[in-house]
Amino acid sequence: MSKKLRFNKRHLTPYLFLFPALLALGITVFWPALQAFYLSFTRYEYDLTQTPQWIGLANFERLWIELGAPASVFRKTMVNTLLYLVFVVPLLVVLPLCLALLVNQKLRGINWFRASFYTPVVISMVVAGIAWKWLYAENGLFNQFLAQLGFKDGIPWLTSPQLAIFSVMAVTIWKGLGYYMVIYLAGLQSIPSELYEAAAMDGSDGYLKHWDITVPLMRPYLILVAVISAISATKVFEEIYIMTQGGPRNSSKTIVYYLYEQAFSELEISYACTIGLVLFLVILALSLLNLKLSQGRISDAIAKS
Repeated sequence: MSKKLRFNKRHLTPYLFLFPALLALGITVFWPALQAFYLSFTRYEYDLTQTPQWIGLANFERLWIELGAPASVFRKTMVNTLLYLVFVVPLLVVLPLCLALLVNQKLRGINWFRASFYTPVVISMVVAGIAWKWLYAENGLFNQFLAQLGFKDGIPWLTSPQLAIFSVMAVTIWKGLGYYMVIYLAGLQSIPSELYEAAAMDGSDGYLKHWDITVPLMRPYLILVAVISAISATKVFEEIYIMTQGGPRNSSKTIVYYLYEQAFSELEISYACTIGLVLFLVILALSLLNLKLSQGRISDAIAKS
């Protein structure tokens, strides 16, 4: 009996250590998530003192109808989010790899370059958004530089419906370059130098060695960065809120900003929860894709190297 009691205590101890963190997560994450899931099947708007009314799949039907309507705001936000995935993700996969190859060289002062490239990552998005908004202003640094080149009218970076979303994308890319560079740098430093030496003897030198050796061995990291950047692109909010407020004419409004607007400006809480549930399913699918594609490949690549 005493051995069984000691056995139970030994197995109970880890859960006692986990209990405070699980309690905090339950109160701040899991319980609100369950409430949001329930509210997505109800009508709960405007007068938040009333009890939510169960309406089943009506919010999802409304979402589906708006997705099919060419002039709907929700459809526009989905298109903008898709644009983020199409333009931002490939650049955040390729450019950080190029930076990682650059700073992986054994040169004097290379640590300073690594720190300078990583600096935007530690800068708050609020600060970065305000700074870039000043740069994009009508009399900002960019337009002043263009004026020196002869373009007196400048470019409406944030006030043009055609350019606003791409101007914000530039900030997202600038902010994420250093973060993904570090991920790639960890992978590059795990590749033995003997492989490059052997490739050079076989005639694969210069840029060819990266195509023959670096890219194949970095495939797990490329997949990881692609999925993480895709998840981040679907959740972009801060730069939109600070720089454009979703304008002009909803041209830079993304799905998360639309969710925020429905919840806190229009007070359509149940409809916002429905949008959040759809976004959760999209992010869950991307996370499962990451798990499926990268499972075991990083450890296999390191073991082979």
